[in-house]
Amino acid sequence: MDHYLELFSRHMQEGGSAEGKREFLEIGRLAGQFPAARSRRDGIDTEISVWCSNDYLGMGQHPLVLAATREALDEYGAGAGGSRNIGGTNQYHVLLEKELADLHGKADALLFTSGYTANDGSLSVLAGRLGNCVVFSDEMNHASIIDGLRHSGAEKRIFRHNDTAHLEELISATDPDRPKMIVTESVYSMAGDVAPLAEISRIARKHGAMTFLDEVHAVGMYGPEGAGIAAGLGIADEFTVIMGTLAKGFGTTGGYIAGPAELIDAVRGFSRSFIFTTALPPAVVAGALAAVRHLRASDAERHRLRENARLTHRLLREHGIPFVSDESHIVSVFVGDDELAKRISGLLLERHGVYVQAINAPSVRPGQEILRSAPGAVHEPSEIRKFVAALDEIWQELGLTRAPDPRRPATTDG
Repeated sequence: MDHYLELFSRHMQEGGSAEGKREFLEIGRLAGQFPAARSRRDGIDTEISVWCSNDYLGMGQHPLVLAATREALDEYGAGAGGSRNIGGTNQYHVLLEKELADLHGKADALLFTSGYTANDGSLSVLAGRLGNCVVFSDEMNHASIIDGLRHSGAEKRIFRHNDTAHLEELISATDPDRPKMIVTESVYSMAGDVAPLAEISRIARKHGAMTFLDEVHAVGMYGPEGAGIAAGLGIADEFTVIMGTLAKGFGTTGGYIAGPAELIDAVRGFSRSFIFTTALPPAVVAGALAAVRHLRASDAERHRLRENARLTHRLLREHGIPFVSDESHIVSVFVGDDELAKRISGLLLERHGVYVQAINAPSVRPGQEILRSAPGAVHEPSEIRKFVAALDEIWQELGLTRAPDPRRPATTDG
């Protein structure tokens, strides 16, 4: 046994930061006070401000969500009791699937235990059982999409990120009689950039391709009633299957797909990650249902999210702090060095009580390391100003490169 442990230890060390040991900050988000959280370090609790949460709209602490969760918990208990096939289908599962299908204007929807299993389980069936299917996938698609396509066994062709000319070149060179599927995300989780969905849908129509759109970082936050980027563009009906999550804009946990009844039935009948796992607890699903219904009726949270993102973009530009994209609420500060990103993250936490995670490989490519910040609807404008001021102070101290701004000369020494 010691020999095997030594082999694993050596592999971890040789892998370096990309594959080595990961360290996690222990935090407890404070309901009703978030983005405030309690962090435990070296046995001592301190209060911090969280700037990298995926609970973008704060729905994880919304009174309606908490009340619905408590009510279902008191009525049905803590767990689902089994898989959806074997005693685990609760009325809340059925109600939420109907709500999500209606949100996206699709015939049916299906819940999964996570967004990861939704992509993996759905794509393994949809691409794998189509017969001689060739899949065109954006090179920056999420690991769950990559795994789902790998498990499908379908032939795949990777197009350069958001490069529709490359996509069209690849699809035009494919036998027109072969079944085709285009898979893309709407908002990309690390860079925060947005896919050219209108052009992708045009290419799909032209070549008769089925489309699978991951709207994980968009549902709840964009489009009418929070239906996503495609719905905001008025082209949601041009995407065959829309995939989303309950764990970000809706503040709970779980994933789902929405689409034509025949395709949802196929996934329901053959997806291993759906069939062979315990269902989401009814209390979680009840909370998610409350979140979806609230956000379909309220634009207030989406408005605050947009305003906070715009303020963050503006202040970062004014201070010359480089960031990757201004297309969404995900504001990734570009660092480009693993150890430096960790150092900045540590300084923010130790000096300012600001928690924003440094992101390295495999989440981003080596040399593309970032601080993935997400100013949410729950942040106050004054907090955003303090956050950017803290970044500016660290940039000055470390002599880091400033982003060019047309209103002032570029500088490399702060």
